Amino acid sequence: MKPSTPEASPIVSVYDTTLRDGTQREGLSLSAADKIHIAKLLDRLGVGFIELGWPGSNPKDAEAFERARDVAFATASVAAFGSTRRAGISPEDDPQVGALLATRAPVCTIFGKSSLLHVREVLKISSEENLRMIAETVAYLVESGRRVIYDAEHFFDGYREDAEFALETLRAAATGGAEAIVLCDTNGGSLPWEVEQRVAAVVKTLGRTVGIHAHDDTGCGVANSLAAVRAGATHLQGTMNGYGERCGNANLCSIVPTLELKLGRRCLREGALAELTHVAWQVAEIANLAPDAHAPYVGRSAFAHKGGVHVAAIRRHPRAYEHVDPALVGNRTRVVVSELSGRGNVLAKAEEYEVELEAGAEAAVLRGVKEREARGYAFEAAEASVALMMRRQSPGYASPFELVDYKIIAGQREGEEPFADASMKIRVRGEVVHTAAEGNGPVSALDAALRKALTAAYPEVNGIRLEDYKVRILDGVAGTSALVRVMIDSSYGEDRWTTVGASANVVEASWLALADGIEYGLGVVLAARGKENPSVEKRATA
Repeated sequence: MKPSTPEASPIVSVYDTTLRDGTQREGLSLSAADKIHIAKLLDRLGVGFIELGWPGSNPKDAEAFERARDVAFATASVAAFGSTRRAGISPEDDPQVGALLATRAPVCTIFGKSSLLHVREVLKISSEENLRMIAETVAYLVESGRRVIYDAEHFFDGYREDAEFALETLRAAATGGAEAIVLCDTNGGSLPWEVEQRVAAVVKTLGRTVGIHAHDDTGCGVANSLAAVRAGATHLQGTMNGYGERCGNANLCSIVPTLELKLGRRCLREGALAELTHVAWQVAEIANLAPDAHAPYVGRSAFAHKGGVHVAAIRRHPRAYEHVDPALVGNRTRVVVSELSGRGNVLAKAEEYEVELEAGAEAAVLRGVKEREARGYAFEAAEASVALMMRRQSPGYASPFELVDYKIIAGQREGEEPFADASMKIRVRGEVVHTAAEGNGPVSALDAALRKALTAAYPEVNGIRLEDYKVRILDGVAGTSALVRVMIDSSYGEDRWTTVGASANVVEASWLALADGIEYGLGVVLAARGKENPSVEKRATA
């Protein structure tokens, strides 16, 4: 099937269910305030619907709907989610249907059964009663002044079991007055070609807006959603970052840019696609989940290049190994320096960091990278250490400090807490400074001694925070003699950077990463204050 031209293609209405279906992901929990924060981000993107929650299921969702009444959404309509009435009672007597109306949300989305298996074996009711439950609940909500979207749960499974019954449930929702009928691949087991075929059949016969709600249990959630739109669906449900139960829901961060950039189908407000990466990462931050670095379009590594051949090519033509311009989705091209790198990788990073290298210096940097990675370093996630290696090869560079020596005493006395003392000599601006400090461990003591030695010359050092400290054993067979790699995340204000050290001695590996982190941090501090920068520039963040 050939995609339509942008001029002839209807807009695809995006229905975001991150705040309801997305929160069914294991380990994800959002407060009412979190939901409103994310809802505002989604509204800024220009989504058509925001499913805020399932009223009556928990107090947080009730609070979220109450808070939402005070928010002036620019593009999005808030939707409350629930089910058809229970068997044997009228919609007006069903408490959960009443809870939908109590939210005062302008849109109510209800789900009903499209599978005879579920009707007979799960609900234990007749097919006729199931059809009445759908039609009567939709009609009652419409008569109560609500826009109604009907989610046909297990539609694709139900279609395989009994196609006529599955279609009859859709007609019941349409008869009741639903403005959109959404075909749900609830178990996530359908494949793109069957989704495209069945959506096309429904679009042809239903005469109503048709939508798709896919899950990712076969890894086909995005493909199934795209297939449905190709077949005529104009209502798209999914979640930010693919959050959801089991393997997740269809990922809007992959579907939307593909529709807009490759199929010419408008989904968001004009210009909003360039904010997608920022919003995806913001949602992950609010959800307290690490962003997937390798996610299509919005991942930190989505446009990262490591192989020397690839980097050489993109330096000649940016799109040589990129399927779209990363700026279109708010991302950027990154060049990774590692043992697989070539000279082009180093030159590209030097340009990025605005470091002037003398002719041939890139070869020395590359040689240093490869030699160190052979000894256990890993520079892909420690770009501040790479920036320092480059700066040290640039003319006129002077480190803010140089180590003369350090000594650590660590132990424990009977009946007392463990202790660690560090003494250190460093050379600062031509003078040797000798200090000593205590810590709750060897690394803590080293850090305290270094800061103490630097404070007089660089008082800004006290604003540098050690955010994270990670140790990885590189050869478990060697036991306590194994090579270890230490990664340290540091920050100053909003700037954050990562440095690395490796050694068979965990203290030495820690010192190497710590010293790089402080050296880089001093450069950030001084550059931010407009002073002469003796270290590296602010751009070299990890």
